[in-house]
Amino acid sequence: MTTQTILVIEDEQKIARWVRAYFEEAGFRVLLAADGPTGLHLARAERPDLLVLDLMLPGMDGLDVCRTLRRETDVPIIILTARGTETDRILGLELGADDYVVKPFSPGELVARARAVLRRAHGEVRPPETLRGGDITLDLTAHTCTVRGEPVELSPTQFSLLEALMRHSGRALTREQLLTAALDVAYDGYDRAVDVHIRRLRKRVEEEPSNPRHIVTVFGVGYKFVE
Repeated sequence: MTTQTILVIEDEQKIARWVRAYFEEAGFRVLLAADGPTGLHLARAERPDLLVLDLMLPGMDGLDVCRTLRRETDVPIIILTARGTETDRILGLELGADDYVVKPFSPGELVARARAVLRRAHGEVRPPETLRGGDITLDLTAHTCTVRGEPVELSPTQFSLLEALMRHSGRALTREQLLTAALDVAYDGYDRAVDVHIRRLRKRVEEEPSNPRHIVTVFGVGYKFVE
């Protein structure tokens, strides 16, 4: 099995070395960058399997790095930040990050979250399978989505959310169920990650995202897929 590469863009050297040690112990190849421009260059040149991206970076902040990379690639991104306010978290997710970890953090949790994001990004071996609902087709083998016959790019998290919803078409799923299915992490009762990702997903697959036909809100419960 090919060793997966993690690019850690973090300007605090102590944290960077600490994170690298834990990822290397877990069997990953790790690249380090201490500023935004260098991190962006390495991301383009090395094509890592996953980025761990700090927000507060010299030269170019993490949000700009995330925004730039999302225009070029669907590489999974985990934001690592001391800015733990809900606004900062939501902004990172809106820009296309797949997950976030707030400092101070457990290195074990970071590695676990990275593994979960990578599973979603690369998929696990499964028989050919296609989900269809209305004008949306999800190819689980090729990891592709088409809407009204046109290909649509989805992030790994968006793809997993849509898969969970389509597998349970017509059934209301709670945020906890969706978070477990798509993000593979525990729901803490306050995490708005699901709402942010659903909003981004609607922009990708709905003709009118503000008036969705397929991914509908079930007030007081969560969301469901309607064919």
